[in-house]
Amino acid sequence: MNQHSPDLQNDKQDAQLSNDRAGAAQLSKETAPWWRGGVIYQIYPRSFQDSNGDGVGDLAGITQRLDYIASLGVDAIWISPFFKSPMKDFGYDVSDYRAIDPLFGDMDDFDALMARAHALGLKVMIDLVLSHTSDKHPWFAESRAQRDNAKSDWYVWADAKPDGTPPNNWLSIFGGSAWQWDSRRQQYYLHNFLASQPDLNFHCPDVQDALLDVARFWLEKGVDGFRLDTINFYFHDKALRDNPALSPSARNASIAPSVNPYNHQDHLYSKSQPENLAFLERLRGLTDQYDARACLGEVGDAQRGLEIMGDYTRGEKRMHMCYAFEFLESQPLTADYVRQVFQRLEAAAGDAWPCWAFSNHDVPRFVSRWGLSRESARCLPALMICLRGSACLYQGEELGLPEADVPYAQLQDPYGIEFWPEFKGRDGCRTPMAWQAEGPNAGFSATKGATWLPVGAEHKALAVDHQEADPEALLHHYRACIALRQTNPALARGQQSDMEAQGPVLTFIRQTAGQRLFCAFNLSEAQASFSPPPGQWKVIADSADLSVGDPNDNSQLEAWQYLILQDQSPKLGHHLEE
Repeated sequence: MNQHSPDLQNDKQDAQLSNDRAGAAQLSKETAPWWRGGVIYQIYPRSFQDSNGDGVGDLAGITQRLDYIASLGVDAIWISPFFKSPMKDFGYDVSDYRAIDPLFGDMDDFDALMARAHALGLKVMIDLVLSHTSDKHPWFAESRAQRDNAKSDWYVWADAKPDGTPPNNWLSIFGGSAWQWDSRRQQYYLHNFLASQPDLNFHCPDVQDALLDVARFWLEKGVDGFRLDTINFYFHDKALRDNPALSPSARNASIAPSVNPYNHQDHLYSKSQPENLAFLERLRGLTDQYDARACLGEVGDAQRGLEIMGDYTRGEKRMHMCYAFEFLESQPLTADYVRQVFQRLEAAAGDAWPCWAFSNHDVPRFVSRWGLSRESARCLPALMICLRGSACLYQGEELGLPEADVPYAQLQDPYGIEFWPEFKGRDGCRTPMAWQAEGPNAGFSATKGATWLPVGAEHKALAVDHQEADPEALLHHYRACIALRQTNPALARGQQSDMEAQGPVLTFIRQTAGQRLFCAFNLSEAQASFSPPPGQWKVIADSADLSVGDPNDNSQLEAWQYLILQDQSPKLGHHLEE
């Protein structure tokens, strides 16, 4: 990405405009909520940095690497679960919400991480898994003991049908029925994920209160927000109605792999219930009692993800932001597809605040998922940074790490083991971070034994130290993209309008008071033309020293090239910031 010095027609006027915009950017950053347009860096703690040589990443290891994260220019980190857990689903099966699992350290390690992050200007978001617990949680142990104790209704229990089969046809994302028979109570309990992850019963007021107390505990510890796992799974249909079937043409494998029968149902009743809105408002009300906190919800729904995102973020009483799976799918991004996504979001809730991600710990890394070239791997992060909403980057994404090939014998993910070989699970995106091109375990761990997952052999050539030494490396491009957003308030928090698919070129306007930008991205392998709207445009960033001529005329972009133009009109005060 290149920053261009404009050819000035009037030096005095241009200098004044530059000063005004710099002042506006600083004022906007100081007055706007940090999360609105923020860039969040996701850390999967098992795989980020091992500080004690046991082959598993930990909190002290994260602290060691915070300076690197701060150097990227991001606003916040999101740390996947580090709570006490039997690790059947690697921390997403919590057995104690208020305790650090010894695998990751202790509360002193967490406090040190928080202190260092805040000293570096980084906000800290933690991953709260509220929809379910581990079956080793004391709450579940008490609930399953008998049908009439204080926590008997804290989980979703139901009698068998007369023939002994489960209460309804609901399916687990991890395969098979979502119901598990329990011999103690002689009833089934609901689990949307592993059988060892029983679902909490949010229809029980005491459950809601207990979970809000968990959130309050971590807010008091000083966390800046929560990433809320499977936020639309909190409530189930009390009547336990069967989910309807989906026709083969309507099935969407964005949430579960295509070989999973979970895709055969429209999950109308097992999740995304209207009662959820009231609980989300209670959770938002709690976080609003603390300064500058934020809630980011994960919406898992293959049919209505954007609509649910709109519902959950509408107004000022629900979630601050949510992300759906539209950009985490296997379907490559095209100009028309991106336009359709925003069109649907606008129709669902024009004031919804999305948070976009191309990769995370649950899906194949997008470099491999979309088969990216060097050019497209540079174009797409620039696109993300320019889209209206906040942005999540997954560890190693800034290095262009591809999906690692993990042999079956070394798989850890129960999801992959269940559906192998058609679906290899999530281990390929969870392998250890590559810090050093040379040395054992790519600098992730000093262990002489095996790390919990093998380091991707193809990752070493893309290690941080190798890329730091190469000014043309993707790592520096990510820094430049993030800096572009941080220094242009229109990209961080501005309105978005006039999104069009001009053939394979996606174009749109971002604007705030005092700044109006036009963005054009050629999301194809061929040269393509675009037409900017009327304005006095100057190039402020592009992909590779583009020779586009007069940007006020029809222009051409080569494959995967992009261009960001700024309106130089002296009066832009009528453009309103969101």
